[in-house]
Amino acid sequence: MDKANPEEEGTRTKLSVIVPCYNEEQHLQASVENLLGIQDSWLALEVIIVDDKSTDRSLDIARQLAQRHSEIMVLSHEKNSGKGAALATGFRHATGSIIAVHDADLEYDPYDLKKLVVPIIQGKADVVFGSRFLTASERRVTHFWHSVINKALTILSNMFSNLNLTDMETCYKVFRREITQAIRIEEARFGFEPEIVAKVSQMKVPIFEMGISYNGRTHAEGKKIGWRDGLRALYCIFHYNAPNAALPIQAVIYLFIGGLAALVNLGIFAALVASGLRLVAAASAAYVLAAAVNYLLCISLLFRHKARWSSFGEVLAYIAVVAVSGLIDVSLTVGFSRARMAPVIAKALASLIVVIFNFFGRKYFVFPQKALQPAALGGT
Repeated sequence: MDKANPEEEGTRTKLSVIVPCYNEEQHLQASVENLLGIQDSWLALEVIIVDDKSTDRSLDIARQLAQRHSEIMVLSHEKNSGKGAALATGFRHATGSIIAVHDADLEYDPYDLKKLVVPIIQGKADVVFGSRFLTASERRVTHFWHSVINKALTILSNMFSNLNLTDMETCYKVFRREITQAIRIEEARFGFEPEIVAKVSQMKVPIFEMGISYNGRTHAEGKKIGWRDGLRALYCIFHYNAPNAALPIQAVIYLFIGGLAALVNLGIFAALVASGLRLVAAASAAYVLAAAVNYLLCISLLFRHKARWSSFGEVLAYIAVVAVSGLIDVSLTVGFSRARMAPVIAKALASLIVVIFNFFGRKYFVFPQKALQPAALGGT
């Protein structure tokens, strides 16, 4: 239902806010009390603090807050597992119709959450991201290179996910509850950010972005993300987006995969021909070995991670593509050679054609990707 103003509806929307916490004794109480202050006649909160095995007094403070405020639930990990793991725990226990993420470090203004939930309440969006760069409100000036890296990761994520976000790494992400129910969080640390963006993009649901204020901390003030997390973000962008990336991106990735397989094909063929093996036998043997390399790279890097055969039909589909591309490879190699082309050049040209055929055969015939499907979406 499209509502111009949530306050006009007369009913309270329940917002579950997940607060991952690790060693935030200095900020946790103020952060949570600020968060509770956004409740009003149309917005009710469920605050879920997930303590990730803090070594300071964070857990004690969280439990004291829960004793004073019935809206607060406290969960704790037996060992430190990371922000992503804490959020996964919180998502499993959330009961609100809308789910949001809020860090305990006072970098974000919880009053921004009130405007981020409105497009979901109005039925316009299923996911809303808060952008620290798309804003007319105050924003603390922090290190230049941090923002450059953040924007670079966002651009790379957009290239793979086909979104046009301005701030992929933002903490403030708000979801309709059915979205979080449909996603299995795999990243334990800060890789959660590119992972969740990739998986939400694959659902093909309406995504909005709105400007928010930001009071960023420096590492000296307790910021925990580091350069290793940046490298992990690069991996996550590739890993979680590649199977569903836009066709040009997948084509570039497969060009790398197919290129390696083609080099294996060409190298083995040249060695077998030099050893005196007949042309057809050398081309066939080289192709079979290169096809195995191609398949292993496809399921580990592009079309399906940790693939398992799902049906006998899928096995037949793979065998069919391999057989047809093998026939094309051998036929073209022999045909070009009989046309007085040098055998190695003939094989190289045939391999290039087969790379193109293999890409489309694997993408649309062997490993077709299905978008993630959230539970039935309805009004809040």
